[in-house]
Amino acid sequence: MDDDDAWFEDVTRTHARALVRYFARRAPVQDAEDLAAEVLLTCWRRRDVVPREAVLPWLYTTAGYVLANHRRKRVDQPVEHLPDRGTDPRVGTDPEISALFDAELRGALATVSGRDREILLLHAWEGLDGAELAEVLGISRSGADAALSRARKRLRQAWGERLSV
Repeated sequence: MDDDDAWFEDVTRTHARALVRYFARRAPVQDAEDLAAEVLLTCWRRRDVVPREAVLPWLYTTAGYVLANHRRKRVDQPVEHLPDRGTDPRVGTDPEISALFDAELRGALATVSGRDREILLLHAWEGLDGAELAEVLGISRSGADAALSRARKRLRQAWGERLSV
């Protein structure tokens, strides 16, 4: 096995699940594995330009392009149909309260801009912060921190407006 093969095997083993989760949260679940495979195929083909110190941010950036192309072919998945993820400790395990909380959160997310929503989801769902978030967004670290802060502020405002109605 040469160095490229070993590197790609490691990339696949380390990041394939994260890519599938990324797509499962943003596209029809049944397409998630195929879309992740498309990103990995692109990674293999472009292995000479993939930054070895920032593979995951490169994969997420590429995933954004793959998703955009996929959406051009299909209808976008509405925010209210995103799969549920985890249990919020403030809500507990009561399914009715959890469903209400999820619906309110989805409603608030639907009112912020697409860029803000993507920043918030990359941070919350994909666990990106700091340098990785900056890499995916194609901006500086301080710019990414500021963008995340602004997105959080706008989501809090949207949340507050929904609760005060």
